[in-house]
Amino acid sequence: MGRITSFVALGDSFTEGLEDPADEGYRGWADRLAEHIEAEQPGLAYANLAVRGRLIDEVVGEQVPMAVELGPDLVSLCAGGNDILRPSSGPDVVAARLEQGVAALTQAGSRVMLFTGFDLRDVPVMRLAHSKIEIFNLHIHDIARRYDAFLVDMWPMAVLRDRRAWNMDRLHLSPDGHRRVALHAAEVLGVAVQEDWREPYPPLLPAQWADARREDLRWARQFLGPWINRRIQGRSSGDGVRPKRPELAPLVNR
Repeated sequence: MGRITSFVALGDSFTEGLEDPADEGYRGWADRLAEHIEAEQPGLAYANLAVRGRLIDEVVGEQVPMAVELGPDLVSLCAGGNDILRPSSGPDVVAARLEQGVAALTQAGSRVMLFTGFDLRDVPVMRLAHSKIEIFNLHIHDIARRYDAFLVDMWPMAVLRDRRAWNMDRLHLSPDGHRRVALHAAEVLGVAVQEDWREPYPPLLPAQWADARREDLRWARQFLGPWINRRIQGRSSGDGVRPKRPELAPLVNR
Protein backbone atom coordinates (compact mmCIF):
# COMPACT_ATOMS: atom_id res chain seq x y z
CA MET A 1 0.00 0.00 0.00
CA GLY A 2 2.98 2.28 -0.16
CA ARG A 3 4.18 4.32 2.78
CA ILE A 4 2.23 3.81 6.01
CA THR A 5 2.39 6.85 8.27
CA SER A 6 -0.34 5.86 10.75
CA PHE A 7 -1.79 2.58 11.95
CA VAL A 8 -4.70 1.86 14.32
CA ALA A 9 -5.42 -1.65 15.62
CA LEU A 10 -8.96 -2.65 16.65
CA GLY A 11 -10.33 -5.79 18.27
CA ASP A 12 -10.21 -7.98 21.37
CA SER A 13 -7.55 -9.87 23.34
CA PHE A 14 -5.89 -11.18 20.18
CA THR A 15 -5.03 -7.64 19.09
CA GLU A 16 -4.47 -6.30 22.59
CA GLY A 17 -1.71 -8.91 22.71
CA LEU A 18 -2.64 -11.12 25.66
CA GLU A 19 -0.07 -13.65 26.78
CA ASP A 20 2.78 -11.84 25.00
CA PRO A 21 4.16 -10.00 28.06
CA ALA A 22 5.91 -6.64 27.77
CA ASP A 23 7.59 -4.40 30.35
CA GLU A 24 4.15 -2.90 30.96
CA GLY A 25 1.12 -4.95 29.99
CA TYR A 26 1.21 -6.89 26.74
CA ARG A 27 2.94 -6.57 23.39
CA GLY A 28 1.21 -8.80 20.82
CA TRP A 29 1.22 -9.13 17.06
CA ALA A 30 -0.10 -5.59 16.41
CA ASP A 31 2.71 -3.93 18.38
CA ARG A 32 5.18 -6.24 16.65
CA LEU A 33 3.73 -5.33 13.23
CA ALA A 34 4.02 -1.63 14.08
CA GLU A 35 7.69 -2.25 14.92
CA HIS A 36 8.23 -3.91 11.52
CA ILE A 37 6.61 -0.95 9.75
CA GLU A 38 8.67 1.53 11.77
CA ALA A 39 11.89 -0.33 10.95
CA GLU A 40 11.24 0.01 7.22
CA GLN A 41 9.38 3.34 7.22
CA PRO A 42 10.50 5.46 10.21
CA GLY A 43 8.03 7.91 11.70
CA LEU A 44 4.99 5.68 12.21
CA ALA A 45 2.16 6.91 14.46
CA TYR A 46 0.40 3.98 16.13
CA ALA A 47 -2.70 3.44 18.30
CA ASN A 48 -4.14 0.21 19.69
CA LEU A 49 -7.78 0.41 20.83
CA ALA A 50 -8.30 -3.34 21.30
CA VAL A 51 -9.59 -4.61 24.64
CA ARG A 52 -9.86 -8.22 25.80
CA GLY A 53 -13.31 -9.79 25.83
CA ARG A 54 -14.90 -7.33 23.43
CA LEU A 55 -17.75 -8.59 21.24
CA ILE A 56 -18.39 -7.55 17.65
CA ASP A 57 -21.02 -4.94 18.59
CA GLU A 58 -18.59 -3.29 21.00
CA VAL A 59 -15.73 -3.24 18.52
CA VAL A 60 -17.85 -1.85 15.68
CA GLY A 61 -19.96 0.44 17.87
CA GLU A 62 -17.16 1.88 20.02
CA GLN A 63 -13.74 1.29 18.48
CA VAL A 64 -14.56 1.88 14.81
CA PRO A 65 -15.88 5.44 15.37
CA MET A 66 -12.73 6.24 17.36
CA ALA A 67 -10.58 4.98 14.49
CA VAL A 68 -12.60 7.01 11.97
CA GLU A 69 -11.94 10.08 14.09
CA LEU A 70 -8.21 9.35 14.14
CA GLY A 71 -8.13 8.96 10.34
CA PRO A 72 -5.15 6.60 9.93
CA ASP A 73 -3.72 5.20 6.71
CA LEU A 74 -4.21 1.63 7.92
CA VAL A 75 -6.70 0.00 10.31
CA SER A 76 -6.53 -3.63 11.38
CA LEU A 77 -9.91 -5.06 12.31
CA CYS A 78 -10.09 -8.52 13.88
CA ALA A 79 -13.34 -9.07 15.75
CA GLY A 80 -16.13 -11.59 16.13
CA GLY A 81 -14.14 -14.48 17.59
CA ASN A 82 -15.64 -14.06 21.05
CA ASP A 83 -19.10 -14.07 19.48
CA ILE A 84 -18.44 -17.15 17.36
CA LEU A 85 -17.36 -19.16 20.42
CA ARG A 86 -20.75 -18.55 22.06
CA PRO A 87 -23.27 -21.31 21.28
CA SER A 88 -26.09 -18.89 20.51
CA SER A 89 -24.20 -16.83 17.94
CA GLY A 90 -24.66 -17.06 14.18
CA PRO A 91 -21.70 -16.45 11.85
CA ASP A 92 -23.89 -14.72 9.25
CA VAL A 93 -25.06 -12.12 11.76
CA VAL A 94 -21.56 -11.57 13.15
CA ALA A 95 -20.16 -11.16 9.62
CA ALA A 96 -22.84 -8.62 8.70
CA ARG A 97 -21.85 -6.50 11.71
CA LEU A 98 -18.17 -6.83 10.79
CA GLU A 99 -18.95 -5.60 7.30
CA GLN A 100 -20.57 -2.48 8.75
CA GLY A 101 -17.28 -1.69 10.46
CA VAL A 102 -15.25 -2.30 7.31
CA ALA A 103 -17.61 -0.08 5.29
CA ALA A 104 -17.34 2.79 7.78
CA LEU A 105 -13.54 2.64 7.86
CA THR A 106 -13.23 2.35 4.08
CA GLN A 107 -15.60 5.25 3.49
CA ALA A 108 -13.51 7.33 5.88
CA GLY A 109 -10.46 6.78 3.67
CA SER A 110 -8.51 4.13 5.62
CA ARG A 111 -7.23 0.87 4.17
CA VAL A 112 -8.49 -2.05 6.24
CA MET A 113 -6.69 -5.27 7.15
CA LEU A 114 -8.86 -8.26 8.10
CA PHE A 115 -8.02 -11.64 9.65
CA THR A 116 -9.66 -15.02 9.29
CA GLY A 117 -10.24 -17.18 12.35
CA PHE A 118 -7.91 -19.94 13.54
CA ASP A 119 -8.32 -23.61 12.69
CA LEU A 120 -9.22 -25.02 16.13
CA ARG A 121 -10.12 -28.55 15.05
CA ASP A 122 -7.39 -30.04 17.28
CA VAL A 123 -8.22 -28.00 20.39
CA PRO A 124 -10.47 -29.79 22.92
CA VAL A 125 -13.90 -28.13 23.40
CA MET A 126 -12.99 -25.25 21.05
CA ARG A 127 -13.22 -27.67 18.12
CA LEU A 128 -17.01 -27.52 18.59
CA ALA A 129 -16.92 -24.09 16.92
CA HIS A 130 -14.94 -25.40 13.94
CA SER A 131 -17.81 -25.33 11.42
CA LYS A 132 -18.97 -21.88 12.54
CA ILE A 133 -15.45 -20.50 12.11
CA GLU A 134 -15.29 -21.95 8.59
CA ILE A 135 -18.53 -20.17 7.65
CA PHE A 136 -17.38 -16.93 9.27
CA ASN A 137 -14.10 -17.14 7.34
CA LEU A 138 -15.95 -17.47 4.03
CA HIS A 139 -17.74 -14.22 4.83
CA ILE A 140 -14.44 -12.53 5.74
CA HIS A 141 -12.89 -13.55 2.41
CA ASP A 142 -15.90 -12.10 0.62
CA ILE A 143 -15.83 -8.85 2.61
CA ALA A 144 -12.10 -8.44 1.94
CA ARG A 145 -12.67 -8.81 -1.82
CA ARG A 146 -15.57 -6.38 -1.96
CA TYR A 147 -13.86 -3.66 0.07
CA ASP A 148 -10.34 -4.18 -1.30
CA ALA A 149 -9.10 -4.98 2.20
CA PHE A 150 -5.86 -6.71 3.06
CA LEU A 151 -6.45 -10.23 4.35
CA VAL A 152 -4.25 -12.16 6.77
CA ASP A 153 -5.51 -15.71 6.34
CA MET A 154 -4.68 -17.51 9.59
CA TRP A 155 -6.79 -20.62 8.92
CA PRO A 156 -4.13 -22.37 6.74
CA MET A 157 -1.16 -21.34 8.95
CA ALA A 158 0.06 -24.84 9.83
CA VAL A 159 2.55 -23.48 12.39
CA LEU A 160 -0.39 -22.25 14.49
CA ARG A 161 -1.56 -25.84 14.93
CA ASP A 162 1.54 -26.51 17.02
CA ARG A 163 0.88 -26.16 20.75
CA ARG A 164 4.04 -24.02 21.10
CA ALA A 165 2.23 -21.26 19.20
CA TRP A 166 -0.34 -21.10 22.01
CA ASN A 167 -0.43 -20.10 25.63
CA MET A 168 -1.31 -22.82 28.13
CA ASP A 169 -4.88 -21.45 28.27
CA ARG A 170 -5.41 -22.61 24.63
CA LEU A 171 -7.28 -19.35 23.97
CA HIS A 172 -4.43 -16.92 23.35
CA LEU A 173 -1.27 -17.08 21.30
CA SER A 174 2.13 -17.50 22.88
CA PRO A 175 4.79 -14.83 22.27
CA ASP A 176 6.07 -16.88 19.34
CA GLY A 177 2.55 -17.23 17.95
CA HIS A 178 2.17 -13.44 18.04
CA ARG A 179 5.58 -13.09 16.40
CA ARG A 180 4.53 -15.32 13.51
CA VAL A 181 1.20 -13.54 12.95
CA ALA A 182 3.02 -10.19 12.86
CA LEU A 183 5.42 -11.55 10.24
CA HIS A 184 2.50 -12.83 8.15
CA ALA A 185 0.72 -9.48 8.41
CA ALA A 186 3.89 -7.66 7.36
CA GLU A 187 4.17 -9.95 4.34
CA VAL A 188 0.58 -9.20 3.34
CA LEU A 189 1.30 -5.46 3.54
CA GLY A 190 4.55 -5.78 1.60
CA VAL A 191 6.67 -4.70 4.58
CA ALA A 192 10.14 -6.27 4.50
CA VAL A 193 11.05 -8.55 7.42
CA GLN A 194 14.07 -10.68 8.23
CA GLU A 195 12.24 -13.82 9.41
CA ASP A 196 9.83 -16.33 7.88
CA TRP A 197 6.61 -17.11 9.75
CA ARG A 198 6.49 -20.51 8.02
CA GLU A 199 9.66 -21.80 9.69
CA PRO A 200 8.64 -25.11 11.30
CA TYR A 201 9.07 -25.87 14.95
CA PRO A 202 11.59 -28.55 15.95
CA PRO A 203 10.01 -32.00 16.35
CA LEU A 204 8.41 -32.89 19.68
CA LEU A 205 8.34 -36.26 21.35
CA PRO A 206 4.84 -37.79 21.13
CA ALA A 207 2.76 -37.11 24.22
CA GLN A 208 1.60 -40.10 26.20
CA TRP A 209 -2.18 -40.55 26.22
CA ALA A 210 -2.45 -40.44 30.04
CA ASP A 211 -0.26 -37.33 30.26
CA ALA A 212 -2.35 -35.58 27.62
CA ARG A 213 -5.59 -36.37 29.44
CA ARG A 214 -4.17 -35.08 32.75
CA GLU A 215 -3.19 -31.88 30.94
CA ASP A 216 -6.73 -31.59 29.53
CA LEU A 217 -8.19 -31.87 33.05
CA ARG A 218 -5.82 -29.21 34.42
CA TRP A 219 -6.76 -26.92 31.54
CA ALA A 220 -10.48 -27.44 32.13
CA ARG A 221 -10.17 -26.59 35.83
CA GLN A 222 -7.85 -23.63 35.43
CA PHE A 223 -9.16 -21.99 32.25
CA LEU A 224 -12.32 -23.51 30.76
CA GLY A 225 -14.33 -23.45 34.01
CA PRO A 226 -13.65 -19.76 34.77
CA TRP A 227 -14.39 -18.87 31.13
CA ILE A 228 -17.79 -20.60 31.28
CA ASN A 229 -18.58 -18.98 34.65
CA ARG A 230 -17.93 -15.51 33.21
CA ARG A 231 -20.31 -16.27 30.34
CA ILE A 232 -23.03 -17.44 32.76
CA GLN A 233 -22.60 -14.39 35.00
CA GLY A 234 -22.51 -11.94 32.10
CA ARG A 235 -19.00 -10.77 32.98
CA SER A 236 -16.04 -10.14 30.69
CA SER A 237 -12.31 -10.39 31.22
CA GLY A 238 -12.19 -6.86 29.82
CA ASP A 239 -14.50 -5.25 32.40
CA GLY A 240 -12.79 -2.05 33.52
CA VAL A 241 -9.90 -2.43 31.03
CA ARG A 242 -8.96 0.58 28.90
CA PRO A 243 -7.14 0.58 25.53
CA LYS A 244 -3.38 0.48 25.98
CA ARG A 245 -2.63 3.07 23.24
CA PRO A 246 -5.79 5.18 22.84
CA GLU A 247 -4.20 7.93 20.73
CA LEU A 248 -2.05 7.98 17.62
CA ALA A 249 1.46 8.59 18.87
CA PRO A 250 4.97 7.96 17.56
CA LEU A 251 6.04 4.38 18.06
CA VAL A 252 9.55 5.64 18.75
CA ASN A 253 10.18 8.75 20.83
CA ARG A 254 12.68 10.87 18.91
